[in-house]
Amino acid sequence: MSQEMPGSAAIAARAGSGGTHADAAAGQAPSDQPARQGDAFENLLHEDRRFPPSEEFAARAVVTGADYAEADADRPAFWARQARELLTWDQDFTQALDWSTPPFAKWFVGGKVNAAYNALDRHVENGLGDRVAIYFEGEPGDTRTYTYAQLTDEVKKAANAFESLGVAKGDRVAVYLPMIPEAVITLLACARIGAVHSVVFGGFSADALRSRIEDAEAKLVVTADGTYRRGKPSALKPAVDDALARDGHTVRNVIVVKRNGQGVDWHEGRDHWWEDTVGAASTQHTAVGHDSEHPLFILYTSGTTGKPKGILHTTGGYLTQTAYTHRAVFDLHPETDVYWCTADVGWVTGHSYVTYAPLINGATQVMYEGTPDSPHQGRWWEIIEKYKVSILYTAPTAIRTFMKWGKDIPAKYDLASIRVLGSVGEPINPEAWMWYREVIGGNNAPIVDTWWQTETGAQMIAPLPGVTATKPGSAQTPLPGIAVDVVDEQGQSVPNGSGGYLVIREPWPAMLRGIWGDPQRFKDTYWSRFENMYFAGDGAKKDDDGDIWLLGRVDDVMNISGHRLSTTEIESALVSHPAVAEAAVVGAADTTTGQAIVAFVILRGDAVDTGDATVQELRNHVGHEIGPIAKPKTILIVPELPKTRSGKIMRRLLKDVAEGRDVGDATTLADNTVMQQIAASLKK
Repeated sequence: MSQEMPGSAAIAARAGSGGTHADAAAGQAPSDQPARQGDAFENLLHEDRRFPPSEEFAARAVVTGADYAEADADRPAFWARQARELLTWDQDFTQALDWSTPPFAKWFVGGKVNAAYNALDRHVENGLGDRVAIYFEGEPGDTRTYTYAQLTDEVKKAANAFESLGVAKGDRVAVYLPMIPEAVITLLACARIGAVHSVVFGGFSADALRSRIEDAEAKLVVTADGTYRRGKPSALKPAVDDALARDGHTVRNVIVVKRNGQGVDWHEGRDHWWEDTVGAASTQHTAVGHDSEHPLFILYTSGTTGKPKGILHTTGGYLTQTAYTHRAVFDLHPETDVYWCTADVGWVTGHSYVTYAPLINGATQVMYEGTPDSPHQGRWWEIIEKYKVSILYTAPTAIRTFMKWGKDIPAKYDLASIRVLGSVGEPINPEAWMWYREVIGGNNAPIVDTWWQTETGAQMIAPLPGVTATKPGSAQTPLPGIAVDVVDEQGQSVPNGSGGYLVIREPWPAMLRGIWGDPQRFKDTYWSRFENMYFAGDGAKKDDDGDIWLLGRVDDVMNISGHRLSTTEIESALVSHPAVAEAAVVGAADTTTGQAIVAFVILRGDAVDTGDATVQELRNHVGHEIGPIAKPKTILIVPELPKTRSGKIMRRLLKDVAEGRDVGDATTLADNTVMQQIAASLKK
């Protein structure tokens, strides 16, 4: 890092310069005027560091700044060009966008396309059959390699097997599989025959699986006997049996992949081994085009209460935007790059940037079944060295975990192949961004911080690595063809330097087409807050340059003595301290201030916990970085944070702890002992 680019000092502490924060810090009564969202994050974040692409990188970049101008001139025409260049259509479309009945869009009207053909067959027909599609690395160390020709055959066999069990176009197939090639094969086989896949993350309970099966009225379930988790076999099939134990479901058949050899209860007539059905099927299967708006998949967003919310995505627009963004954001050169997205197929990232976009683009990718610390904490770097991974796409929570473990671990491996680094899942702290760049990227690889959602289907905000001077912690600018804005309570654009609500002003190709079976809920959930705008549920800020900073869910904005503060910014301030590896902040009810800031902090491996002195030092650090009003009332040093297997921190559980309640449902945690560890820390 150069002298002009200091570390935590680059997050300037300007919040205390105005009257309101200073008054509150002095103990004066807060203003009676309610805080506007547009004032919520004013001048809290300021980042001076810039990392422009090298001349060499920019010269070879797949996408240039010309795409912005073309898209701004005519967004539907821009996307129509991408659709025709990136996909092979059975029947060309006659209209790029039909927005006559908002919020229900139709993209590429009249077109017919097959997702599996575009991901597989056409590459084989074009002479790329011998190119590696997937390098699979199992947690125990077993490996498999699939060329495009081999993967095409496997998907054709699966399509034939599913059809032999009565699955037809429009039927729903529930998928409950670990991160193994059969997951990708299953999804593409469904897409090939026009069946609608509904993946349920393998970490979800039998109850969660049952509710999703019943809501989608699934006809077939594809699962495995189990998987491996931190060196130990873990069962999956029993959850399927429990989910189907009572009447009322529509499942007729269950296909079971043999993965870890665990014994399973067998239901004769219903259950079928993968090797006996898919393995025995023919490799002859002709893909036919489906309407551009034919349903491709349902993916349920996780929630703890109420009916599950099935996000519906269709075919043509989704494939177009995922393929374009994958190519543009990662500067993909499919003939030379080896790409690795670490997301599980149970989440939308595993759909868009593992199953569909990389294969549509003819890329070679890595799939890994296990966790970063099994059998050792260098496992990911070992895989990167082995396969010469050049593009890595992962979550900030993983990056901060590696920070905690120390840079000496990745230093043992050759990471010189890496040329682009991606971040996804939640806002990334500037210090984690810098660590990622310096330690994993060798101070050379551009970082593309991406914002998008299950609902958006594909990336919406991200820098283009060959165009943008990247900025630590900021997703920066909407991608070409995307109309994102930050607005105030009245839906008016906020000026640079102000915060508000993140919205999307115009339809985009990969947008959700509704909530499965509930169009009114779709309108109420996403289109009712602001007129003619999609509200993402996230808070955001435009910095002085107009770059966008994601500040987490609006629910994660705290009201402290009448001042609205973002949990994300306080977490960033904490992580900028050299002793802190990771932090999670929640607002807890407080009789004096309305809400109080409670922070849960993990220290780096080489940091010394000096008890109250460490806590006070961290409180003062936040006060210096943001302002006195932002000092956490309570800081708890904990060994771990509660995270789902996708890496998201479950802040609602921490809020339960902070407010003294019994902890709610923790069944989706990657490690169920974490809350016990936190409780033990509190007793100390």
